[in-house]
Amino acid sequence: MLYQATTATQKIMGLKKRIRVIQGGTSASKTISIILYLIHLAQSDKTATLTSIVSESFPHLKRGAMRDFEDIMKVHQYWREIDWNATDKIYTFETGSKIEFFSADQSDKLRGARRDRLFINECNNVPFLAFEELEVRTNEFVFLDFNPTNEFWFFTDLIGKRNDMECLILTYLDNEALREDIVKSIEQRKNNKNWWQVYGLGRLGQIESRIYKDWNIIEDIPHTARLERYGLDFGYSNDPTAIIAIYYYNGGYILDEICFLKGLGNKQIVDILRNYSSALVVADSAEPKSIAEIKNYGINIISAEKGKDSVCNGIQLVQNLKISLTKNSINLIKEYRNYLWEVDKDGKILNVPGHIFSHSMDALRYGFVNLLKKPLIKEFNQSAPVLPYYSDRDLRF
Repeated sequence: MLYQATTATQKIMGLKKRIRVIQGGTSASKTISIILYLIHLAQSDKTATLTSIVSESFPHLKRGAMRDFEDIMKVHQYWREIDWNATDKIYTFETGSKIEFFSADQSDKLRGARRDRLFINECNNVPFLAFEELEVRTNEFVFLDFNPTNEFWFFTDLIGKRNDMECLILTYLDNEALREDIVKSIEQRKNNKNWWQVYGLGRLGQIESRIYKDWNIIEDIPHTARLERYGLDFGYSNDPTAIIAIYYYNGGYILDEICFLKGLGNKQIVDILRNYSSALVVADSAEPKSIAEIKNYGINIISAEKGKDSVCNGIQLVQNLKISLTKNSINLIKEYRNYLWEVDKDGKILNVPGHIFSHSMDALRYGFVNLLKKPLIKEFNQSAPVLPYYSDRDLRF
């Protein structure tokens, strides 16, 4: 299906100032509309230009804006493989104009050559210094887009300090291409005031109901880290299957996204797990038949323990840990940033985690609860009193 021009697209094309800020809610077509416009400009140029599309990390870029760009080009039959430099991530149009992709953590790129146009995708996750390095080396204009989950440098360092900037607020209602089931899903959350303020209305909020905070994002897994568990949350048509690897390292834990895909059958899950180390897999106990089938393929898998208050107790356990995420774990990072407690109609935070953005969060919780439970070790001397025994590793927290 062709990408159609929407109200969001028309509003974005109407912006004229140097700094063009697109603030908005979920499914508002911010990124798609900006990329459609940048492609249109590159195809219409009389003189060749260079456009840079940037986000926080290359994995984020590859699975986000870069994939959107390629999809748009191919769906509209613009794409020519010969014009794509896969090494440098640069596409050259017949006009001679180029669109390049790089991440904000590439310091040499930030202080590199000038460009004509710039798009910083999800700029709230990019440091202000990176914005300054890029903006000062841009000739024509800069697009910034973000979900306004909390105040950041745009609000503190740009608003009221520059007169060459205009801001546009978009919502899902500006995206006529949105499927009706997604519209209904968004509107079902109107009673969650904090969520609705940010993701429904696209307005600045303070997401006080975030469940996890202060996790670090790191480059990769150190070679001395020890794989402890895999957590697995089943999905299929509506929800993704999420598999998260849990490593122990230097008094804390590192999480790495192994899988986050819809439509996987049990054999496909087995094939994915066979590509990794044979650590214990702890899976959602709501799928006993799936667990039994996967186990029959030789995978070391067990059911997660559930019971009264097991979800909240598991969340509390995870909240007390020192946790890092690999930067390749794009969906895991997104869910971490958006995993919220439910709130009532008055905005009071409830002790109930939301289902949205919960898939990898459930998977890692299954793994951690199994890993960190305190087993009772029976003494061999039966005449002596039987006491609980905890190793130094158990007590490190």
